[in-house]
Amino acid sequence: MTNKGNSSFKFVVSITLLIFVALAAFVMLKNKNTETNNDISYDKQPSIEGQPTLGEPDAPVTVVEFGDFKCPACKAWSEQYFPQLMKDYVDKGDVKFSYVNVLFHGEESKLGSLAAEAIYKQSPESFWVFNRELFKAQPNADHDSIWITMDKINEIAGSIPGINLEQLQKDMQDQSVLDEVNKDTKLVEEFKVQLTPSIMVNGTMLEDPFDYEKIKELIDQALKGKDK
Repeated sequence: MTNKGNSSFKFVVSITLLIFVALAAFVMLKNKNTETNNDISYDKQPSIEGQPTLGEPDAPVTVVEFGDFKCPACKAWSEQYFPQLMKDYVDKGDVKFSYVNVLFHGEESKLGSLAAEAIYKQSPESFWVFNRELFKAQPNADHDSIWITMDKINEIAGSIPGINLEQLQKDMQDQSVLDEVNKDTKLVEEFKVQLTPSIMVNGTMLEDPFDYEKIKELIDQALKGKDK
């Protein structure tokens, strides 16, 4: 092969490699953009009628947490992001916040949820104290150990002023309380919740519930839209 032929061959190979690299970079960039935008928007948001809710009833934005008391990530979200959301939006009247029980960890999840709903039945305000304290009681290690027990529930509920423990135990056996837990399970199925916590902002399910900047972005967008 002549030098001219070699040069032409090398040129063609170089161009082919450049095109391949460019295509590969394009595909990677496209995939990256897709991966960073996997939030799911629904035509509607979960009904919060009868659900434990904080904030002004007419707040323009609704944030819903699907949470499981046995879930370590839910404990982390409760302790790290819930107080910030309260300070930034709920306390200012911009957001109302609701909690929906998820039973991904079996009988302990169910027991904690029944207790929370029974507390809510006695005293809606006390629900949130119980909710935070039960998450706080979750062990930081050995997550598979059995720790949501009636003894733990009575210990926490007994520290909340105005909660009648005898009534609590009766209500946990009441069909109306079980119906509330079952209603939550239907919402979990309807909105295809697959991980906890799952956070929804006005009908948009975040891919990453720990992306607080994205939570703020969605809330702020909704608030701007309300002002128009």
